[in-house]
Amino acid sequence: MKLGKAALRAHPLPPVTDGDKDTKGRILIVAGSRDVPGAALLTAIAAMRAGAGKLKIVTVGSAARQLGMQMPEALVAGLAEDRAGGFASAAVKGIAEQAGKMDAIVAGPGMADGAGCAKIAKALLATDARLALDAALLKKLPVPRRARIPTPVLLPHSGELAALLDCDERQIDGDPIGCGLHAARRYRAIVLVKGVTSHVVTPAGESWTYEGGAPGLGVSGSGDVLAGIVGGLLARGAEPLNALLWGVWIHGEAGTALAKKVGPIGFLAREIADEIPALLPR
Repeated sequence: MKLGKAALRAHPLPPVTDGDKDTKGRILIVAGSRDVPGAALLTAIAAMRAGAGKLKIVTVGSAARQLGMQMPEALVAGLAEDRAGGFASAAVKGIAEQAGKMDAIVAGPGMADGAGCAKIAKALLATDARLALDAALLKKLPVPRRARIPTPVLLPHSGELAALLDCDERQIDGDPIGCGLHAARRYRAIVLVKGVTSHVVTPAGESWTYEGGAPGLGVSGSGDVLAGIVGGLLARGAEPLNALLWGVWIHGEAGTALAKKVGPIGFLAREIADEIPALLPR
């Protein structure tokens, strides 16, 4: 099925309402590492541009202070990190404590692939929050014994999807929808297969294909922005499938809008977020 305005009308977002920051949803961003601290910033900005009301960021200790200065809208917590600059296993307890207070969680952007990733993913899956997982957390994701409610959202590119399925990346490129369906059923999750053409796949076998966007979206940090958009919509109360469909479309259309202003390539991931509010339904 084509992901366009007809599909979005069938999967609406929550209406925009008055109220304080708590009524627009609390989101937790678990992201960043010593080498890639900016991923948390890109994700957080996109989440707020998508309408989330209250923001908390958990990152590694070495990145927390600078991130707090760059994102004054956020409460930033720096937790224990390992020698490689990623989250240490000792950080899992603190992440779990913060996660239990949130409406939505985005976790994984910019995280180092370390021993703590599997434990962090397990702890987040045990919460009741709406959840989007990305990047390093997808490489060691536990296979669930039962369905989780709300259904988690997974945001892999082809290499990460290959890791989830323990297969060759060429298989993903040859059959993205089939592999996405395999992952959706195996992990009981809604899966986005990212690429020039993106596919949203559900465990029930539904699929949507998005072919829009612009070449400039293929740039460092673009996936972090996409994760933040999805998370912001989840924080506002969107159903996981609806949040992902809208997130993919908004991300792509933001790229189209930037291409008209800047050119087909050469814009930065940080600029994508500024296009988000105008694309949200009124």
